[in-house]
Amino acid sequence: MNQQNTKAPGTQPGRWADRQTGKVPTATSSTSHSTNCPPAHLPFCLFFFLAVSSASAQVPSHSPAAFAQPNTADVAVIQPVGRPVVRVNGATLTDRDLLREMLSIFPYARVHNGFPKAMEADIRNGAMKMMVFEELVYQEAKRRNMTVPPGRLARALLEFLGQFSSPKEYQQFVQVEFQGSQKLLQSKVERSLLIDELLKQEVGSKAIATAAEARAFYDQHPERFRTPESFSFQSISFLPPRNATPAQVQEVHKRAGDALRQAKATHSYEEFGVLAERVSEDDFRVMMGEHKAADRSKLPPVVVNALLALQPGQVGSIIEFDANACTILRLGAHLPAGVQKFESIKDSLREQLEKQKTEQLRSALAAKLSKNARIEKL
Repeated sequence: MNQQNTKAPGTQPGRWADRQTGKVPTATSSTSHSTNCPPAHLPFCLFFFLAVSSASAQVPSHSPAAFAQPNTADVAVIQPVGRPVVRVNGATLTDRDLLREMLSIFPYARVHNGFPKAMEADIRNGAMKMMVFEELVYQEAKRRNMTVPPGRLARALLEFLGQFSSPKEYQQFVQVEFQGSQKLLQSKVERSLLIDELLKQEVGSKAIATAAEARAFYDQHPERFRTPESFSFQSISFLPPRNATPAQVQEVHKRAGDALRQAKATHSYEEFGVLAERVSEDDFRVMMGEHKAADRSKLPPVVVNALLALQPGQVGSIIEFDANACTILRLGAHLPAGVQKFESIKDSLREQLEKQKTEQLRSALAAKLSKNARIEKL
């Protein structure tokens, strides 16, 4: 199950289920701008100018950031002042540019008012690589004498203006970010559009995967499409501290009993999930307690037996799965072993192949552009 590695203080991971942590994109990753994407005509670089300046960003419902607020001592706060951080073929990029890229990788920093210290170095490194890569792409676009049609530039500027709640807010933004210069703002919009256009030519247009390619991959790799017997379910867990005293164990059972009465009164995934977010003590609480398609062979026998006794949508009794840790399970589905049919996965398979091609093309482009580049970290 994928989720951000933003665990709240004092909690323990679900010890009986595998977890995957968030991955920091690199310079060749196509995912760094995938969160909170701008409108189609709005350049992604300028979209994150808003991220830096906005004091009240929206957070997706049930996101890990909404329910796993870190201790302020665990947060790294970055306050950009326009300090140069890297020079690429003579072009200087600042800590403001770096922060925008960091926010594109970890947008939840706007909610936490900073970056988790445990992740900050990796986020910073990934952002630096992406920032340098984009500058190299821009310089290549200029070398090729690429231009932006006036109509496209005008549409991008209008859409960018539309992100503000009032003309006053827009003017304040331009004053802070561009020293009041509309011309400088326009140049940034144009820069972003040129980056997008060159990446479209060198990556996007070449990364298309056909239905025939998807079918060939499916036929050549049958082992990848076999699915094990699995369960999708939700959990509400209560975890005692290590070396718990009898009184602490008794308190865990009391909390579990109280939660069971409430869980039995729920009638849907949503109701059980909201309860899990509120009272559960395992990491899955930030995902409404959901475990997606957990492989039967990787679950403890006590959990498997409990799930086998349930019908979809049914809530079980309290079980102890590990050293006095208690959990309440709600079965979503029991999925038999089998082979995924091509027709049911062809679209997602094409997307995966296109993503793989995109990564390869971006990596090759980054290597080509940086081969003879002068890159100086300041």
